[in-house]
Amino acid sequence: MTVRSGRRTVRVAVTVTSPATPSHRFARLPAGDRRRAIWPALALAILEVVGTIGASQGQPEARDLDPLALVLVLAAPVALVWRRTRPEVALGAAFASVMAYLALDYPKGPIFLGLIAAYVNAVVMGWRRLAVAVLIGGYVLVAWVMPAFDDGPWPDWSVAGALAAWLLVLGSASELIRVQLQRAGERQAARAEEARRRASEERLRIARELHDVLAHNISLINVRAGVALHLVDDNPDAIDPAQVRPALAAIKDASKEALGELRSVLDVLRQGEAAPLAPTAGLADLDGLAERARGTGLDVRVERVNGDGRTVPAEDITGGLPAGVDLAAFRIAQEALTNVVRHAAASRATVRLRRTPDLLEVQVDDDGTGAANAPLGPTDAGFDRGEGGRGIAGMRERAHALGGTAEAGPRPGRGFRVRARFPLAT
Repeated sequence: MTVRSGRRTVRVAVTVTSPATPSHRFARLPAGDRRRAIWPALALAILEVVGTIGASQGQPEARDLDPLALVLVLAAPVALVWRRTRPEVALGAAFASVMAYLALDYPKGPIFLGLIAAYVNAVVMGWRRLAVAVLIGGYVLVAWVMPAFDDGPWPDWSVAGALAAWLLVLGSASELIRVQLQRAGERQAARAEEARRRASEERLRIARELHDVLAHNISLINVRAGVALHLVDDNPDAIDPAQVRPALAAIKDASKEALGELRSVLDVLRQGEAAPLAPTAGLADLDGLAERARGTGLDVRVERVNGDGRTVPAEDITGGLPAGVDLAAFRIAQEALTNVVRHAAASRATVRLRRTPDLLEVQVDDDGTGAANAPLGPTDAGFDRGEGGRGIAGMRERAHALGGTAEAGPRPGRGFRVRARFPLAT
């Protein structure tokens, strides 16, 4: 279509589609769908034929049943075979056959069942305007046009009123069925969307776990392997095992730790197959984490204080801590120390845990210079600098998922600081 506006010509592509007509036809339906479409129509055809023959025995004044009458009786059930692929055709064929049957004065019977089924199907499938037109047209023909050619009184107000009330009930019931099915479809779609959202969140959680587990331990392996290679390169002809052994032992321990934590994460994914072989990481493992970081030459101190700043035992920090908060706090401390080892060129780092009745705070400070050279990352307010990867973003996601906050950036004067806060109140 071309639309002219002043000196400009705009071409608009218009595509017209039926509101409820699928692109496929009955022949393209799977065999199971075809059978489900045929069997109800066949049962309705048998019911209409048997019912009409039985009803004709008590209507001697009506026209005798003949082959044409049987064809008209079967037309509506046969049309219902296409009720899903072509609901408008099914309704039109059922309406035409029933009106022709009544106009030819054949015996009254259950011939209306096929038309009712086609009407309700059309309303449910979205052909509401066509259904209303058929409803009004049928009322006019049956209540006003056909009686005009009969010998009885015209108009017959009792018949017209009863038919109008009956059709009103049919229309209302069809709309009610449509609304109920539509709501059921919306609920099903909402459940599917919720399942997709949960699956996406689970993939993100798994990605964070794998990142934190692998990034930390592989970083330690990389540092210690670099130390070992440096010793070998300095004196390749006279390697002192006493110097190389600690680096290789640290590599072995870090790789073993990485494999253990990786198995723990993967065991969680094998739901129903086996229980996790190792407990989930948490702040109880913080001393071990600090010890591994010390193996790279970094001086790591761990402080545990209460709300007044007084030093408290580890149990006062981890006791009664929600599992999600425990894991998230440990992973944030782990990721922060990993970044210190990899980027900060620091000599000292401090991990400080502070717990109050309604708050847990994790803070990691270092005295390095890596933060000054780290590239800016696309983070929220408070995340001034990052490594350009997923580390700081993962910290933010972990804290926000538990209703907490996280921030990272240079410390006043020298070094870098990561701080996360988790609410503990109910």
